[in-house]
Amino acid sequence: MNDFNVPATQAFSGTYVISRDQSSLQSPEHRRARALRERVDDLRHARQRIVAAADAERSRIERDLHDGAQQRMVAVAVTLGLAEAQFATNPDDAVRLIAQAREEAQLAVKELRELARGIHPAVLSDRGLGAALEALAARAPVPVDVSGVPQDPLDPAIEACAYFVTAEALTNVAKYANATAASVQVSVEDECLRVEVRDDGVGGADPTCGTGLRGLRDRVDALDGRLDIDAPPGGGTTITVEMPLERRAIALAPAYRIVNPVPPTRR
Repeated sequence: MNDFNVPATQAFSGTYVISRDQSSLQSPEHRRARALRERVDDLRHARQRIVAAADAERSRIERDLHDGAQQRMVAVAVTLGLAEAQFATNPDDAVRLIAQAREEAQLAVKELRELARGIHPAVLSDRGLGAALEALAARAPVPVDVSGVPQDPLDPAIEACAYFVTAEALTNVAKYANATAASVQVSVEDECLRVEVRDDGVGGADPTCGTGLRGLRDRVDALDGRLDIDAPPGGGTTITVEMPLERRAIALAPAYRIVNPVPPTRR
C-alpha cells in the first residue's frame, strides 16, 4: 500500500496512464521537432553508408583497373616490344604480334568504357535522362517501355539518381524476376520527379537483402526523396521513387571538423 491507500500495481498503472496521456498531448510543434530529429538521424546514417559505399567503390575501381585494363596495356607493351625485336629478321611474326597487340588494346578500351559507364554514364551527361533511360531499356533482356521523361533538363543529382534507380531495377529484372516485359514511367507531379519501374515477374523482392536496393534507398534519402517497393509473390515488382525537384535544406552535423585552424595572414 502507498500513501493514497492504492495498491502499488494500480499506482504504477496510473502513473503509466498519466505519462501516456502527456505524450499524446504533445503540441504540434513538439511532434514536428521530433519528426525532424528522426529525419536528421536517418539522413546522417544514410550519409555514413554513402561515404562507406564510395570508399568501397573507389577500391573496386582501383582493383578493376589493376586487374583489367592495366594488365592488358602491359601485355600490349610487351607484345609490341617483341614485334619490334623481330621486325628486321622475321617480319611475318612481327606483323602477327602487332595484330595481337591491337586486339589487346581494343579489349582494354572496352573494359575502360564498361568501367566508366559504372561510374557515371556518358550518355546521361551528353544526351540527357531520356536517352540514358532508353539506352538502359535497349540493353535489358526483356522489352522495356520508357515513357513520360520530361524534355527539360533537371538537377544533375536528381537525374543521376533516377538513372541508377532504373539501372538497378532493370538489373534485378534480368537476374531474378523471370519477367516477360517491364516499363519505366517518369512524371513530374507536385514539384517532385516520380520514377516507377514495373515488371510482370515473380515478385517477392526483399529490400533488406543485398546491397543494391539498400544503396538506392540511401541515395534517394540523401536527396530527401522516398523509395517504395511493392513486390507481392507472383504479382511482379514495382519500384517507385519520388524526389523533390527543389531539395529542402536540412541542417546536419558536419562530416568533419577543423582542428587548430591556421589563422589568416594579416596584410
